Amino acid sequence: MSRFAWSGFLVVSLLTLTVALNTGAWAHDTRALGDGRISAEPRVDHLYACRQTFDPNAPGAVGPYPWISAGRYDPAQKPQVGGRQSWPNAEIQVLREGDWRVIRANNLPTHPTGIFPIRPSDPAFQYDRNPNAIRTQRIELKLPWAPRVAAAPSCVPMGLIGFTLVGGALYNALDARGRDAAAYEMMDLCGGHPQQDGQYHYHDDQACLPTGVDANGHSELVGYALDGFGIYGALDEGGREILNRDLDACHGHVGPVLWDGRIQVIYHYHLNGEYPYSVGCFRGTPVRVRPDITLPRRQRGPDPLVAVAEELGVEVEALRRAIGPPPPNFGRAARELGIDLQRLREAFRRNRPPPQ
Repeated sequence: MSRFAWSGFLVVSLLTLTVALNTGAWAHDTRALGDGRISAEPRVDHLYACRQTFDPNAPGAVGPYPWISAGRYDPAQKPQVGGRQSWPNAEIQVLREGDWRVIRANNLPTHPTGIFPIRPSDPAFQYDRNPNAIRTQRIELKLPWAPRVAAAPSCVPMGLIGFTLVGGALYNALDARGRDAAAYEMMDLCGGHPQQDGQYHYHDDQACLPTGVDANGHSELVGYALDGFGIYGALDEGGREILNRDLDACHGHVGPVLWDGRIQVIYHYHLNGEYPYSVGCFRGTPVRVRPDITLPRRQRGPDPLVAVAEELGVEVEALRRAIGPPPPNFGRAARELGIDLQRLREAFRRNRPPPQ
């Protein structure tokens, strides 16, 4: 390489490095911790939460947390829940019915997940002993087809605040103790995990969510908030990474996005790597989530093998053949189905029918 070419290479490399630093391309090495940023009113960089007080002893991840230091955390150093479980029965539909956009799904993701409950052999187990398994849910959300900005923003609840196009629920940024859930809780390779009823969900922007862009370089639609407005990824028009300083207190803004098949200038939310990560408050009027949006175990029918098969991700008849007549042969079933023996036993224990 000539001296001129080498010099040019160094200049280009330095310019590339400068652009990367200035655009935040390396900003995901560490993140600012969101602890303490719960607000009783709309506020940028905060979560306007309906719940303001939390139990510090609620179930959740326990320390020490070596990936958290000096008010920041490193997602790359945080353990992930291991294993790989596919969900071939995942279902999601988004349809127009009159003035409503109706989402029907069974809350199984269209991407693989880790293995839950977290196994004792999993390194994540020492921090988070999440005992919950991923279970099908009955999801039916009726959202306004043409959402409108409300007179004033409203707070976000715990639990479901939106739903994604890949079949998982979206929760706010908090764990049960009121901490930054993305920083503390153990997630799988796709940044999700199940809660006590088995609802698989995310708390922040993750790689298994839609990552495409529209004709303007803007992130494509990721899902819908409960007020009907769209939730998009971390890129603004022109492919520029969007930061909280570009967004309002609800973590959204008005701009051109691909919406219902054409580019429209409308209000929308963004997922990004800065707390509160997704919806900081509702800019529109959220719909009420029906109490039966999740389907608890006791409503799943009299055959406990149905619930066990759903949890393990296998066909009911295959499980029935492998387990054999009473008393169940767990060892043989684990071998035939390729399932960890302890996980199989735990699934049967959790789905044991209640005494009559």
